Amino acid sequence: MKELPRVKFAHLPTPVEQMGRLAEMLGGPQLWVKRDDLTGLAFGGNKTRKLEFLLADARIKGSRTLITAGALQSNHCRQTAAAAAREGFDCILVLTTPQPPQTLSGNILLDQLFGAEFVWTTREQRDWTLEQVVAESSKAGRLPYLIPYGGSNPIGAAAYVFALEELLAQGFNPNWIVFATSSGGTQAGLVLGARLWGYEGGILGISVDESAEELRMQVSALANQTATFLGEKLSFSPEEIIVNADYLGEGYGVMGSVEIEAIRLFAREEGLLLDPVYTGRAAAGLIDLIRQGYFDQEASVLFWHTGGTPALFATAYQELGIQV
Repeated sequence: MKELPRVKFAHLPTPVEQMGRLAEMLGGPQLWVKRDDLTGLAFGGNKTRKLEFLLADARIKGSRTLITAGALQSNHCRQTAAAAAREGFDCILVLTTPQPPQTLSGNILLDQLFGAEFVWTTREQRDWTLEQVVAESSKAGRLPYLIPYGGSNPIGAAAYVFALEELLAQGFNPNWIVFATSSGGTQAGLVLGARLWGYEGGILGISVDESAEELRMQVSALANQTATFLGEKLSFSPEEIIVNADYLGEGYGVMGSVEIEAIRLFAREEGLLLDPVYTGRAAAGLIDLIRQGYFDQEASVLFWHTGGTPALFATAYQELGIQV
């Protein structure tokens, strides 16, 4: 495997903790959590691992301006803005929203604190707007570097190849790894890492927005690209990718009763904070699957916490009744 350039700012390895009270309350398998909410950059999260490699690539290419896109309360955009500030890049965020917010809260407030510039667009126009912003920045001599949605390209996905190696080096070899999946980079890295490091457990992505079929195609393709990027002759088919898309609710970013229950259970049983969009939805899926008996009673199940805590403080989610 080839060695990748890396700018080190993540707090690694992130800890693994047992969730004994939650497991006892649910009457299910042993539960553990991998705390990638503690990666250290601007409230942490899984994108911090990816950004170590992406910013190294940007620096090698002589770029000065990081450009990426996401939803209004994007955790990826918040971590990108923080990494840009830390490493001396400018940052432009293309954010999808029906209309610019009247007040700043949650991640969008932090984006502004980190000095990011905002470009507003709709989800339908996101890709076109992103292309325009990159073109205009290049024309203005700002030396742009485009980071894809979610940091999910072979460079970003490679971070989770090494993250799985980190988990095994910590002495944890669970029967299942469960996490939120959306743009596919985290899952692609984990499934490739499993093949490379000999992990034989299940890697279950709980979709927060895409269909299972779409994600299987997306993750397998990205895992194949990442393997080639790393110089490994490995391939994956969509059938090898485990995705559950039964918990999409009313759509992306719309918090319902199951997410609220999951957030409260994790908080009150384990003192752990989840976010309304990603980890809240993935935890809701995990809880329901335990109640259905999906996992063997003797199994060990690790919930990979991908971060997102600042979204708890966004006005939109407070209005949905998340506050006690």
